[in-house]
Amino acid sequence: MRARICLNRFTPKHGAIALVLAVFAVCFMLYYVNVFYEKSPTSTEPEKKIPIAVASAYSTATPIRLTKPPKSTSVCSFHSVLPQDNLELNLLSSSIAWPETPPLLSNFFLNDTSDPAHSTFTILPRKDGGSWHIGDQLEVLIKMNDFLGRPKKSGGDVLFARLHNPNVRAGVAGRVSDHGDGSYTAVFPLLWEGRAQVEVTLVHPSEAVTVLRKLNLEQPDRIYFQSIFRSGRVSETTTCNVCLKAPKEKLCNFTDPYTGEPWFCYKPKKLNCDSRFTHAKGGFNKKLTRMEEKLFQSGVNMKVSIPASGLSNITISPKPQEETNQSIKTKPAGYYYQGVWRALDGTRVLQFNTSTAVSQCLKGKVLHLYGDSTIRQWFEYLTESLPGLKKFDLKTPKQNGPFLALDPENNILVTFRCHGPPIRFGTMPANQARYIASELDSVIGGKDTVVVIGVWSHFSTFPIEVYIRRLLSIRRAVVRLLTKAPGTVVIIRTANPKALTVYETLTNSDWYSLQRDKVLREIFKGVNVQLVDAWEMTIAHHLPHSLHPQLPIIKNMIDVILSHTCPAAGSSEGETKL
Repeated sequence: MRARICLNRFTPKHGAIALVLAVFAVCFMLYYVNVFYEKSPTSTEPEKKIPIAVASAYSTATPIRLTKPPKSTSVCSFHSVLPQDNLELNLLSSSIAWPETPPLLSNFFLNDTSDPAHSTFTILPRKDGGSWHIGDQLEVLIKMNDFLGRPKKSGGDVLFARLHNPNVRAGVAGRVSDHGDGSYTAVFPLLWEGRAQVEVTLVHPSEAVTVLRKLNLEQPDRIYFQSIFRSGRVSETTTCNVCLKAPKEKLCNFTDPYTGEPWFCYKPKKLNCDSRFTHAKGGFNKKLTRMEEKLFQSGVNMKVSIPASGLSNITISPKPQEETNQSIKTKPAGYYYQGVWRALDGTRVLQFNTSTAVSQCLKGKVLHLYGDSTIRQWFEYLTESLPGLKKFDLKTPKQNGPFLALDPENNILVTFRCHGPPIRFGTMPANQARYIASELDSVIGGKDTVVVIGVWSHFSTFPIEVYIRRLLSIRRAVVRLLTKAPGTVVIIRTANPKALTVYETLTNSDWYSLQRDKVLREIFKGVNVQLVDAWEMTIAHHLPHSLHPQLPIIKNMIDVILSHTCPAAGSSEGETKL
């Protein structure tokens, strides 16, 4: 409460700015030191009334039945949402509809599965003949074969496509359509003059998607968490999760009374539930057969390029004068040219190439960052690149936070707080595991406040209902914030592809991320928020995929954030007239 009082009194407009900021920092530090040693709130059943969702319209969506979950053996479920969200849950499922993938027998043969080395892509001729021009649409036909070179008869493979030119550091993500018969089409808009190289990648064969689906259905608790319960010299550690298979009397129920977000721990044998002291990731239970594991081999059938049948590149000519007003048919979020992100979604992306330009944009503003480590990466970028933005040592864990940075001269305040469980970070005080929806309700907001949210990576191992429930809770809070303070800028970060190993795939596959990325876009459609399309910004770039994208990509993402924060500043090198 004391931290919120300090924040509510912070008004970055008038004199004595340095003193005000210093007092705020002291308040924040005293608050954190105090709560670190306090006991966690008593576990209770939810009692407070949960706000009703301000739902956006999905009248055109077609409900798709979710995979039937196993029968519940506990008081909780991985497959439930708040009662008022059941209809929207069914509607949202259509946004992640995926083609049926082949069932796997226990003795299946790898030779029968999709093999990128035996598959091909072909650049289709221009429909009207002649040479390619800026503004045209390029189509690429992809045909999947198995390890014996036989054509696949069904769809469901996970494919990425990119068109690029390394000489001018240009790149754009392609839109892939699954025809359900082992063939696919990738479509690209032609956006720059000169050479353009097609690149198609098999991320996962369809058979691997079958396994990934089964894992989230049958083993949603394969990532588990732990809490230490402590009273005096006595301490016990128990397992925690969104749901645990046990009768009610053997569980500590830490379901959040305000948001309704469920969280349970097994009861300690000697201590009360009230003595919960910490939260941490416990570990990972890998339950995969030897044959199933062969579906996730780097360099064989996971994140492997598919060869071209014929030419893999084209030459693009300038747009003919008679077609100067031709619009782009397939419009991605944007593309890179000369290493700079040029948006095609209406955003005027400006360039903030100096620390002075960034500081001038953020001058007099409060920037609140909420989410996972991909959001923390932005906090770290700002504190490392702005000399005047000083990070206060709050004695908090380096991975978890919370963090606070101040620039007294330019009157800038930047904060970071990780989202609540499930969060796979190291040990943190249990009472610091807070939910974004609750935190947003304490933000005053206004034209000098920017809120950035990124939640996706830590939800991959759970059924999609867990993620939908969290995002709907956050959306309600965002709508409340924008209702009371319409001038607040709210920015949502999407998911992004990453490098994959077997472990990373089973816990955070690009297929899982793609499903959650689709859900996020649907849930915030129609809400006055801005998107940083980390998905396309990563696929379109030449740098390797990474959970935490490399610096050139992060710089472009920060430029998008700052362009929404102060659209009249910076330079317009990243603006496109296409």
